[in-house]
Amino acid sequence: MTIFSDNRIIENIYDDIGFEDITTNSLVPENKWAQAEILCKEDGVLAGMDVAHYIINEFGLNISSTFFDGDDIRKGDVILEFEGKARDVLMVERSILNYMMHLSGIATVVRKTCEKVKEINPNVRVACTRKTTPGLQKLEKKAVEIGGGDTHRFKLDDCVLIKDNHIQVVGGVIESIELAKENVSFTKKIEIEVENEEDAVRASMFGADIVMLDNMTPDEIESVLNTLKERRLREDVLIEVSGGINPDNIEEYAKLDVDVISSGFITNSAKSLDLSLNIL
Repeated sequence: MTIFSDNRIIENIYDDIGFEDITTNSLVPENKWAQAEILCKEDGVLAGMDVAHYIINEFGLNISSTFFDGDDIRKGDVILEFEGKARDVLMVERSILNYMMHLSGIATVVRKTCEKVKEINPNVRVACTRKTTPGLQKLEKKAVEIGGGDTHRFKLDDCVLIKDNHIQVVGGVIESIELAKENVSFTKKIEIEVENEEDAVRASMFGADIVMLDNMTPDEIESVLNTLKERRLREDVLIEVSGGINPDNIEEYAKLDVDVISSGFITNSAKSLDLSLNIL
């Protein structure tokens, strides 16, 4: 199990509890002992086990499990069991489930999406974006990694990513790239987002490492790729495509000669995996 620590998670749980869990404390004696299990109610990919261990250990409960993040889980599987004071078990059950269901849902949709893409083009990476839940960025991107996807940037200091609003402020694609090359360390890659073929060519000619073709149709992307090949620029850049891509249409993009397909869907629209907690 990965060593994991994030005090914000515990702070969130105590914030959810408030002064006390009045329901549990009014019904359950302080020294009452309980055993609980988390049951899988649909097939999927497991994520969030490190978070569950962290919470359960924080509240002094005993845990046992033979499952790990990244495991395929099936309906009916008992993912983990834990025991301790019944008040503590009941107090943290919803928080544990919320994290595990959300993160497992992301890992599941990423796994399915990656498998679909790899069948068509094994050289393409499926990546997430920064369309994540505030406060959960690290966990959601970890779930993407567990599902087999690429995490893209974790934070703004990972690499330069010049977007349309940057270009609008600066005044142009070439000017933006030149400023980045002048002011940013050589250790950082420079990526730029473009929305038409002309800007894609400019970006490739003036030193971008990665060109993101944003909100373009497959036909438009194919045209850009052909132009870059004709001008012998294709091998100089990585091509990422993004914008409106989801599991229903991603196959059309996987057929293209691109390097990365990024999608906000896999983090901000993934359905939670159905799990439940039962007191034994």
